[in-house]
Amino acid sequence: MGKEIIEEIEERPDGSKKIVKRSVEKGVTFGSVLAMVISFATWKSVGWAIIHGLMGWVYVIYFMIKYR
Repeated sequence: MGKEIIEEIEERPDGSKKIVKRSVEKGVTFGSVLAMVISFATWKSVGWAIIHGLMGWVYVIYFMIKYR
């Protein structure tokens, strides 16, 4: 997991070229993993863990407010 650097060459209207570097984030965020772990430990369901993982930090904050 980590970042991947992508280099692209852009051509400007005046004919000059510019190299553009962009980084792309790979992998799963910490919030998504935390949401999946909390969900699976609480509900023992892979399906709910996946859904809550997609929600990420929103589910983590909801869980802390609701069940704390």
